[in-house]
Amino acid sequence: MAQQNKGLHLTAPKSEGFVLDLKDKTPVTGSHSCNIVDAALFMGRSFRVGWGPNGMLVHSGMPVGTADSGIVLSSLINVEKVAIDKVTRDESNKVRAELTDLCFSSPLNLHKDLNHETKKLELGTFGLKLQKLVCNRLTLPDICRRYIDIIERQLEVPTLSSASRVLLMHQVLVWELIKVLFSSRKMGGQVKSVEDEEEDMIADGRESYPDVDQEALPLIRRAVYWLQESVYHRVQEEVSSLDESSDLEHILLLLTGRQLDAAVELAASRGDVRLSCLVSEAGGSPANRADIAHQLDLWRKNGLDFSFIEEDRVRLLELLAGNIHGALQGVKIDWKRFLGLLMWYQLPPDISLPVVFNTYQKLLNEGNAPYPVPVYIDEGPIEDASNWVANDRFDLAYYLMLLHARQENDFGALKTMFSAFASTNDPLDYHMIWHQRAVLEAIGTFSSNDLHVLDMAFVSQLLCLGQCHWAIYVVLHMPHREDYPYLQATVIREILFQYCEVWSTQESQWEFIENLGIPSAWLHEALAIYFSYIGDLPKALDHFLECGNWQRAHSIFMISVAHSLFLSGKHSEIWRLATSMEDYKSEIEDWDLGAGIYISFYLLRSSMQEDSNTMTELDTLENKNDACSDFIGHLNKSLAVWSSKLSVDARVVYSKMAEEICSLLLSDSGEGSTGEAQLNCFDTVFRGPMPEDLRSYHLQDAVSLFTCYLSEIAQIFLLEGFEMES
Repeated sequence: MAQQNKGLHLTAPKSEGFVLDLKDKTPVTGSHSCNIVDAALFMGRSFRVGWGPNGMLVHSGMPVGTADSGIVLSSLINVEKVAIDKVTRDESNKVRAELTDLCFSSPLNLHKDLNHETKKLELGTFGLKLQKLVCNRLTLPDICRRYIDIIERQLEVPTLSSASRVLLMHQVLVWELIKVLFSSRKMGGQVKSVEDEEEDMIADGRESYPDVDQEALPLIRRAVYWLQESVYHRVQEEVSSLDESSDLEHILLLLTGRQLDAAVELAASRGDVRLSCLVSEAGGSPANRADIAHQLDLWRKNGLDFSFIEEDRVRLLELLAGNIHGALQGVKIDWKRFLGLLMWYQLPPDISLPVVFNTYQKLLNEGNAPYPVPVYIDEGPIEDASNWVANDRFDLAYYLMLLHARQENDFGALKTMFSAFASTNDPLDYHMIWHQRAVLEAIGTFSSNDLHVLDMAFVSQLLCLGQCHWAIYVVLHMPHREDYPYLQATVIREILFQYCEVWSTQESQWEFIENLGIPSAWLHEALAIYFSYIGDLPKALDHFLECGNWQRAHSIFMISVAHSLFLSGKHSEIWRLATSMEDYKSEIEDWDLGAGIYISFYLLRSSMQEDSNTMTELDTLENKNDACSDFIGHLNKSLAVWSSKLSVDARVVYSKMAEEICSLLLSDSGEGSTGEAQLNCFDTVFRGPMPEDLRSYHLQDAVSLFTCYLSEIAQIFLLEGFEMES
């Protein structure tokens, strides 16, 4: 399907399937498609699911995005348009140019501006320059900041949907978390890694850091600050829904976000000085937690009736004692706040982050911690969230924590971590996670050559937006594999072939692709195939010549181009095209009977048109006749070879070449030539491929010449007879 048809509206014909009672059970009723009848069963494997051009999905299942989860009758084939460019659309579902730029061009330009190392990949006579991002943990904070700036510019787009804003805010938090967990900084001329910072840290859980440069804080303090920031809006949303009489619940909510100053002020303002003092020590010394826990145990042993104490106050005391499960009985909170409670109030304040993350994972495996669901499930409002299945996947932020906490280099969850569903509900959106993978791999957090699904998904997304040059840029960053040495070359050539209508019409894309080191022969080959397909054979010929496909260029020249140029009088163009292939005639089959015919014609015609004093080889009629006879012979052989492929116009050209050469030959057979030599010229003429009327005309001249020739011979015989008698 040509690219210009991509905007055509798809109209599905109205049709009805057969009638069947949906209460009946069939072999496919219990499948994921919930179909009582599957259309694919009727034709076996000849029809399944297929992608068409420009995001067309053809299938026999439930319509995409349907809210009905019940049994359906699927005896119909659905043809639907899938929005691969969903991330570039605003709340009115219109594509915004600024969103396209901020989602794709700006991050990729940033990626391109970073340092890269190149690897030369030899592919026969051609070569590719594979690229790999190069950065380190010292430069990581600046890189993360630059990506965050791009996302923040997206958030400034006025018509952005609320769902998109949730996802973008999450992306900001992810980049902040990458900076927190994996960056290093210089202290006293030495590079301090995150692990070194943990050892140097002096924990103080009472501190808050609203106005402190995060790069100056040790790792755990930065992690604490990140958690506070990431849950702040959730705490504020829940606080805003409380009534004024729920002060204790208000304080508890503030503590779930570690907003200690606000919680202390609130407790003091209601006159509860003791609670205010306890809250001010929250997350501090383990001895304080032990004292509060001991007091609660004494009350229980002594049979204290807790019904005389407010339930929320007991929850507060349990939380301050480090018993987060006792404090959260019957209360549901998100996974990030639970992780914060674990870090702030239950575990020792000087514990390392890997221990925190592994403790959470242990509680999760035991079913005692909330599942770290992706943000589009956790916060919404995201469509289709009800279809999500528990234990399916984690949030990308949690994967980053597990990556930091792993004890060995192998991290088995990479493919799940770098799937689209880890950060967005759009399974076709890989525009940001590709950059996060590239940065994390560049700083050495992991190494993998098995994430081609991520690369190709991002390539497909770029191609659907017409960003062919960036798609090729992404392909060049795919890691080389010895078992698939031609992977990058194959993908790039397919992109050039399938989308040449796009990149060839935009000079900036063409130049960008050439600057990437893509062989120009590949570009010209793609264009040659494209112009052959649409029937523009003169352009196809030029591009076949540029890419060095001499045999294909020669065929097009002989069958489709040369005769039209000849009949149009463009002989210089024929000469240019033919001579450009002459140096490679050893690679061209039947060169002498193909384009070589045209070169021979022009050389012979030029020689015969020159003045006699400049001719050396063709100075006699016999030599001219021999040269013309040789040319006519090649012309006839060429017709025999190409006869099944030549059009009528091409045959006319052969006739005209023969006619012109024969006319020049006959014009030179005048005075000073013997009759026998002149008759030999006519013999050459009659062997030429020319129309019958022209042949008859020359035949009359030949008869006339032959008659004269006989008269001359007769006169010679009479003269010789008289001489003998005398």
